Amino acid sequence: MAAESEGTPCWADATFGDFTAAKRFYGELLGWTYGDARPEFGNYTQAYVDGKAVAALMPPVAGHDLPAAWTLYLASPDAAATAAKIREHDGEVLVGPMRVGEFGTMVLARDPGGTAFGVWQAGSHEGFGARAVPGAYNWAEVFTREPEKADTFFRAVFGYGVKRMEDNAIDFTLYDLGADPVLGRMRMTEDFPPEVPPYLNVYFTVADCDAAVEKAKELGARLRFGPLTIPFGRFASLTDPQGAPFSLIDNKTTGGELPKISDVS
Repeated sequence: MAAESEGTPCWADATFGDFTAAKRFYGELLGWTYGDARPEFGNYTQAYVDGKAVAALMPPVAGHDLPAAWTLYLASPDAAATAAKIREHDGEVLVGPMRVGEFGTMVLARDPGGTAFGVWQAGSHEGFGARAVPGAYNWAEVFTREPEKADTFFRAVFGYGVKRMEDNAIDFTLYDLGADPVLGRMRMTEDFPPEVPPYLNVYFTVADCDAAVEKAKELGARLRFGPLTIPFGRFASLTDPQGAPFSLIDNKTTGGELPKISDVS
């Protein structure tokens, strides 16, 4: 598999205080199996669906008590150059560029509105081994209280085209790399409590959204929104038992008319 085009979501991982419980939750919900922990990389553990890598989990680094959250990585041919562009456009580089063995080079950063994300320059690890199949990554959206800053920043750093959805009920844009959108951006409204920080919401594919939501609740997750059917699928947003937000989507169950979109100047 060739490395992804610059700006393409290529990997997702998360750190959990109760690592064993996180493995159990996502394993039972999404059917993940796990590879061996890598002590030399902080017990980083890859998750698999049908033998293909789809994500990774790890316990917290000693001395770093951070809230549980998913990190989405965007592909880069040159992580150092991307880090420089992040700084140039008022973002913040938190970690890196840091070489991770022969696997690649990573950067952790925040956009000007505070949304955390990763950058990945592929080495031997090129990213997702599967997408859009049950248990695998499907889609992601930047949830931010400063949407104009996000649109300007991600366009400048990754060269995205930005298109606005013409819907008075929500402030939503799509970031694309040519014909196909690769990422969404949603304005956080007053429905989000002030203590909820901006974040990248990662969607995982399921065969049946309603059944998966019930399973997630049985396993201790909290339903925040949905299930709702839209032209792109039936989805729901949840918070896992350790507080990490994520979403589930079944792309086969669709309904409604496709929204109109227009270029953002």
